[in-house]
Amino acid sequence: MSSSLAAAAAGFGSGLSLIVAIGAQNAFVLRQGIRRDAVLVVVGICALSDAALISLGVGGVGAIVVAWPGAVRAVGLIGGAFLLCYGVLAARRVLRPGAGGLRTEGEAAGSRRRAVLTCLAMTWLNPHVYLDTVFLLGTLAADRGDLRWTFGLGAVLASLCWFTTLGFGARLLGRYLAGPAAWRVLDGLVALTMTVLGVMLVAGS
Repeated sequence: MSSSLAAAAAGFGSGLSLIVAIGAQNAFVLRQGIRRDAVLVVVGICALSDAALISLGVGGVGAIVVAWPGAVRAVGLIGGAFLLCYGVLAARRVLRPGAGGLRTEGEAAGSRRRAVLTCLAMTWLNPHVYLDTVFLLGTLAADRGDLRWTFGLGAVLASLCWFTTLGFGARLLGRYLAGPAAWRVLDGLVALTMTVLGVMLVAGS
């Protein structure tokens, strides 16, 4: 295996290990995929955002993130509050069976703007994203020397593969979530995930 290929493979593995962990962003992408609601846009936002953050990390911006703990705490508070609000909305859907099921084409088009704003908030208001993609991956990339950008490219590819698989593969679960009861279970899990992560962000800020 050549040095470039090894660096890219290491970047792919490192990126995938950080992205696959259960989190607010993955839970949101999964739900959008099952609903078939603005999936391409959501996947694109997640992948492009990761690419931008990873590039900043590889470029050496990670040191700035660590040097501004106040900014990271502020992002944590805002992001935590946002996740708590989203968790409350998901909990409300649990009490309203059928409110979160598959949507018609017109309804999906009408909710695209909301999906975009929510996805952007979950991506850019999560301090863990900065610490993982900018600082951690940036540090790992720096160890590769002249091949750091090859390492970063591998991490970007991992992000693209993961979000594409999660978003478009989730629709296969749609047949099992056709009834209100199944959607109540899904929204219950989403509400629990968002609430726990929101509390953790606020408490840790």
